[in-house]
Amino acid sequence: MGVHSNVPNIREERGYLMEASSISRGGSAVALFHRALCTALGMMLLVLTSSIALGDEEAVLEQCDSPKGTIAVAEPQSHVIMTLSRYNLPPPTSLLRQYIQNSNCFQVVERGRAMRNIQQERSLSESGMLQQGANMGGAQMVTADFVMTPDVIFKDGNAGGAGVGAAVGSLFGGIGSLVGAVAGGVKFQEAQTTLTMADTRSTIQVAAASGTYKKADWAFGGVLGAIGGGAYTSTDEGKIVAAALLDNYNNIVRDVRNNPSLLESTSAVAEQNAAASLQAVSHRPGAVLSAKLDNVKVLEGPERGADVVTKLKKGEEVVFMGDAEDGFLLIQGSEAEGWVQEFMLDG
Repeated sequence: MGVHSNVPNIREERGYLMEASSISRGGSAVALFHRALCTALGMMLLVLTSSIALGDEEAVLEQCDSPKGTIAVAEPQSHVIMTLSRYNLPPPTSLLRQYIQNSNCFQVVERGRAMRNIQQERSLSESGMLQQGANMGGAQMVTADFVMTPDVIFKDGNAGGAGVGAAVGSLFGGIGSLVGAVAGGVKFQEAQTTLTMADTRSTIQVAAASGTYKKADWAFGGVLGAIGGGAYTSTDEGKIVAAALLDNYNNIVRDVRNNPSLLESTSAVAEQNAAASLQAVSHRPGAVLSAKLDNVKVLEGPERGADVVTKLKKGEEVVFMGDAEDGFLLIQGSEAEGWVQEFMLDG
């Protein structure tokens, strides 16, 4: 009895399975319908949300009427390159060069990896290996007026989940947000980017822009448009960095476009400070100097119109007394004391 009580009733079980199968088929159809309906409504909502958020705007690259000068893009430091490689991202140099070229704000000069090939070509020309009439020689390369240096810092984190987009900088004119379709999870929590631009002659930093782009619990949705950039526009991590750098570059363009004085090769403030500071001299008190040529005038005061006290012969030695003013040095000679223009003395 105990054994028979555990044996299932095959007829009853078969009938139950047939009935359950029928119910399952009906339930699956309803479930599929609900799923399709939810998907369609979700897509409609996403399109509507994106349309409202973007206002039919696309990512904006600031433009200039004409180039403001020449610029070279410096390679990031090695630790930045190593960090980017963890996310299969190359150095952002090429991406920035493309931004700059398309903005018409600066002419890009080659100072990167291709410079080796340029130097190789010039070496071949100098050695006589190239055809005659190539017109390649010295004093032909254009000087970079400015150097732009990028920096990227990531904060790792496992946010998980997925979202519907991201607010990233001011990529859209007047809108200030970047929203798109979900493209998968991002491997870092936030990316902080910085762009600095320095004058190569004065070494003055003329512009800088930075920003932190965070990932909380959303998945980046990219609407970067047809900007190009390889991994920077085909991966979620790359899109965040590309968007951040684009925003930084746009801010720099606005600054230099709205304030042309930033691009001046000298600083008015620096000139004022230099004039108000103690006069720098290249000689120590007691230094022995000598006249560069005959008839160097020793004047009564530190100005060209002052009376002549005496004249020095070429090579005649004098002692610097430690006072300097407006390019004149107070010296003591064998015959008299007076002021001599500094550039007329050696030592």
